[in-house]
Amino acid sequence: MSLRLPSEIVVERFLPTARAMLADELDERGLTQQEIADRLGVTQAAVSKTLGQSGVVEERFREDERMQATMTRIAEGFAADTMDSYEALAELLELIHEFEDRGPICAVHEEEMPALSGLGCDLCIRGTDTGVLAERDALTAVRTAVRRVTNTSAIAAHIPNVGTNIATALPEATDETEVAAVPGRLHAVGDRVLVPARPEFGASQHVARTVIAAMAIEPSIRGALNLATSDALLTAARDCGIDPLRFEAGYENRAEHLQERFHERGTVPQVIYHEGAFGIEPVTYLLGTTAVEAAALAADLAAAADTPNDSDDAP
Repeated sequence: MSLRLPSEIVVERFLPTARAMLADELDERGLTQQEIADRLGVTQAAVSKTLGQSGVVEERFREDERMQATMTRIAEGFAADTMDSYEALAELLELIHEFEDRGPICAVHEEEMPALSGLGCDLCIRGTDTGVLAERDALTAVRTAVRRVTNTSAIAAHIPNVGTNIATALPEATDETEVAAVPGRLHAVGDRVLVPARPEFGASQHVARTVIAAMAIEPSIRGALNLATSDALLTAARDCGIDPLRFEAGYENRAEHLQERFHERGTVPQVIYHEGAFGIEPVTYLLGTTAVEAAALAADLAAAADTPNDSDDAP
């Protein structure tokens, strides 16, 4: 795994792009190559090589409207002699800070350091505080659970038509923005489960709300995924010693309804389900301490549900 600092992205990708864009802007305004070189702090030969060349730029930076506006503003100031180097530097630093805060520098950094994927450069902005570490753990749990689901072919047959989502909540989460899940949900195609995107926070509603309702009763239950309700799946759960909890399918006041059902049961079971309603597909939720535990349960139940019972073969 490569170890890259965001400052390296700034030096190697942002600054060459900024200089190339400024050189073109100043050239269009009639400055000589030597005048451009003096403004940019490079040689005249470097300016000559850079002008009109797209190979030195990072397209994500050049196409950003904030970058274009900043380069135009600096070029106009230089050409009219109304902006000095100190003011231009201040403009560039402000833009860099914006780009490092979940912006294009962050995107490039994540590509070059996959370990940062999904963290949105919070490590750079906020440091290794407990909040960032908790976010990283939640995202990692979802990624690990997704791999378990996609590597278990038996699960594909139990993916509902609306798709499956996999979620892990932050400790003390109270709304969907504090729950990591998969944007767009997972969908089955044949015996394969397709994953549309990497996990991020706020990517789920129903699974996230189910997790939050469970956490209100048992804070250790922070993971969940949903499958299609079926007799085979519920029977497999019962055979594993789990007593599934049935609840009403209506989405209105879902969290309150679930908490009432959990209170009635006196605990949060690992399997809860509804049988659908008009326009609502029957769905079963599998719960665990994290998405990884929920995915392991899903793999076990799917395999058991697809295994014929010996009594089925009796004459």
